[in-house]
Amino acid sequence: MKKLLLMCAAASCLTVVQVHAQVNPTPPAAADPAIAEFKAARDKIEADYKAAKAACDAMKDNAKDVCMEEAKGKEKIAKAELDQKQKPSDGNARKVAEAKVEATYKVAKEKCDDLKGDAKDACVKEAKADEAKGKADIKAMKK
Repeated sequence: MKKLLLMCAAASCLTVVQVHAQVNPTPPAAADPAIAEFKAARDKIEADYKAAKAACDAMKDNAKDVCMEEAKGKEKIAKAELDQKQKPSDGNARKVAEAKVEATYKVAKEKCDDLKGDAKDACVKEAKADEAKGKADIKAMKK
């Protein structure tokens, strides 16, 4: 008899919990204004990237390559900055700095492709030196 009463009590508790869950559903994550704003900003970054990429399609040769690297770099930097804005931290600040250094290096290296011989070698060497300096600055941020 006690087992029967105990089982009935447990069943009624579960029923109450289920009814409560149906009456008071948890709000969806999209209802949070901060999340909606974050998603809108991400969508804007993607739209800006697609527009920049479309503008690059009209170009030819190395100018197109440079344009594409600039567009990719801007997108990565914007995403890193958005993450830093959403969740400020030292790690996200480093990611922003890393994205900037990487984008600058890739664009500079791509611009070097227009040059030939010693001028190209000097250009690439300078781009690598700037990248190494940027990485050293980022490493100093970790300390």
